[in-house]
Amino acid sequence: MHVFLRSLRYLTPYKGMATGAFVSMLVVTLATLYVPQIYGNLVDSIDADDWNGILIACGSLLVVAIVRGFFNYFSEYGSAVASQGMAYDLRRELFTKLQSLSFSYYDTHKIGQLMTRTTSDVGAIVKFYGQGILQLISAVLTFIGCVVLMLMIDPRLVVAGLATVPLIMLTLVLVFRRMGPLYWRIQQSIDVLNNILQENIVGVRVIKSFTAEPQELKRYSDQNEVVYQRNLKVPYLFSLGFPTALLLTNLATLLVLWFGGNLVISDKSTFSLGDLVTFMSYLAFLIQPIFQFGSLSQGWARANASGGRIFQVLDAKIDIADKPGAQKLPEKVPGRITFENVHFQYAGDDSDILSDVSFDIQPGQTVALLGITGSGKSTIVNLIPRFYDPSQGRVLIDGVDVRDIQVESLRSRICTVLQGMHLTSGTIRHNIRYGRSNATDEEVEQAARIAQAYDFIMEQPDGFDTVLGERGTGLSGGQRERVAIARAIVVDPAILILDDSTSALDVETERKLQEALEPLLADRTTVIVAQRISTVRDADLILLVDKERIVAQGTHEELRHNSPLYNEIIESQLEDDKNEKRPANVG
Repeated sequence: MHVFLRSLRYLTPYKGMATGAFVSMLVVTLATLYVPQIYGNLVDSIDADDWNGILIACGSLLVVAIVRGFFNYFSEYGSAVASQGMAYDLRRELFTKLQSLSFSYYDTHKIGQLMTRTTSDVGAIVKFYGQGILQLISAVLTFIGCVVLMLMIDPRLVVAGLATVPLIMLTLVLVFRRMGPLYWRIQQSIDVLNNILQENIVGVRVIKSFTAEPQELKRYSDQNEVVYQRNLKVPYLFSLGFPTALLLTNLATLLVLWFGGNLVISDKSTFSLGDLVTFMSYLAFLIQPIFQFGSLSQGWARANASGGRIFQVLDAKIDIADKPGAQKLPEKVPGRITFENVHFQYAGDDSDILSDVSFDIQPGQTVALLGITGSGKSTIVNLIPRFYDPSQGRVLIDGVDVRDIQVESLRSRICTVLQGMHLTSGTIRHNIRYGRSNATDEEVEQAARIAQAYDFIMEQPDGFDTVLGERGTGLSGGQRERVAIARAIVVDPAILILDDSTSALDVETERKLQEALEPLLADRTTVIVAQRISTVRDADLILLVDKERIVAQGTHEELRHNSPLYNEIIESQLEDDKNEKRPANVG
C-alpha cells in the first residue's frame, strides 16, 4: 500500500482531468446498472403484448447507449491525459535523479537496470494508474450496486447467487498473492537482458573482432529463456485460478435459474419472468467485477513491483551534494589545488586506491601525474571536481575544502577531458560548444585550431555542421580526442584537467597540440594525466604515482636525478620505441 499511495501522488497535478474521468466513469456505471431494469421491463412488455412498453424500453436502451458512449469518451480521454502526465513527471524525475547521482552509484548499478526502470517500469505503472484504478473503482461500485438491486428484487435469490462468491474471491486472492514476487523477478530478469543487449550494442566492434558472436548469442538466449519461463508462469497461475472461478460462477447461475424459475412458475404475479431476467443480468454484472478484480490484480502486482523498483532509484542517496551554507566560488579563481592526507576507496572495495596522498599545486602551474596503469592517477583528478569524496583527508581549491563549495560553482570553474571522451550525436559545432552554448562561431573555430582539429573538420562533408553518429561515430579516436579538447578550450576554465586525453594521438600531432596549448595554459592551472614521458617532461611539476601513493615529485630533471622509478619508466619507453623502429626478422 505504501507504493500504491506514493504512486497516487503523481496524479495530483492532474486531479482536474482525473476527477473528470472519475465522474464520467460514475455516470457510465450508473447507466450500466440501469440496463438490467430495462431488459426486465422489455421482457414483461413482450409477455403482456404491450407495444408501448416495448417502444419505451427500446428507446431507453438507445438513450443509455448514447449516454454511456458520450461519458466513456470523457472517461477514457481524462484518464489518458492524467496517466500520460504521470508518465511524463515520473520519467523527468527519474532522469533528474539519475543526473544528480554520483559516480559511485553508477559504479554499482548497471545501465540496463536503469534503462528498464525508466521505460518498462514506468509503462507498467502508467498502464495501471491510467485505466486500472478507474476500472477497479467501477468494479467495486458495480458489485455493490448489483448486490443492493438484487436484494430489492428478491433477497432469497441473493443467497443462491452469492453462495459461491467467497470461494471465487479466495481463488483469485491465492493467485494474486503469488503475482507480486513473480513480477518483481520478471522485471529483474528483464534488467539483466537489457544489460546484455546494451553491452553488445556498445561493444559490437570488440565482439566482432574476437568473433565472439556465438557466445554472446548464447548469453543473450540463455537470459531470454529466463524471461520467457518467468513470463509463462503468469498465464499458468491464471489458467489455474480462472477456470476454477468460472466453474463456481456457473454453479451460482444454475442455482439462481433453478430457484428463480420455480418462483416464476409458482407465482408470476409476485415474481415475473422480467424480474428473473433482471436478476440474472445483475448476477452477470456481479460476476464481471469479480473477474475484473482478478485481471486487475495482475496490473496491480506489476505496477506495485515496478513502483518499488522506481522508488529504489528515487530514494537512492546522493553522495555528492551541497552541504548547508556551501559557498560559491568567485568568477575568477587563482586555481590552487591542495591534497591533504587523502585516502580513497571505491564502494564495495576493502582496500584503498589512494593512501595518504598529499601535494600542493600552485595557481597557473602545469602539473603532470605519471604512473603505471591502476596506480590511482585518474582517481586523483576525479576528486578535484568532486566526482567522488575522499574517505579521509581533504581536497582544497584556493584553501577551501571542495565539500564546502557548491557543486555547480566548483565544476563550472573546472573542465575535465576524461578518458574515453563522450561526444553526443549532433554536429561537430554542437559538440565543441557543448560546455558553453553561447560561444560564438569564431570562438568555436579558434578552439578547433588550437586543438589541431580545424583541418580535419574542414575536410568533413559539411565542415563544422557535419552530423556525428552516436558517441562521435564518424571520427577516429584521435579526432574525437581533439574535438573533446576543443570543447574544453571553449569553456575557458580556471582549472583544466586532461586525463590521458592525447593517448590516441601520434607523436607529431601531440607535439603540435602541446605547442598550440602553451599560450593557453600559461595563465591557468592544468593537471595532465599521461602515459608518455614526452607529454609530461615540460610540466612545472611531475607527481609520480605508485602503489596508491605519491612516491616522488619534482621537475623532469629533478626526477631524473632523484627517482629510480622515473628512470625505469623512461628506459622502458625508450626500449619500446627502439623495438617499434627495429625491422622485423625475415625468413
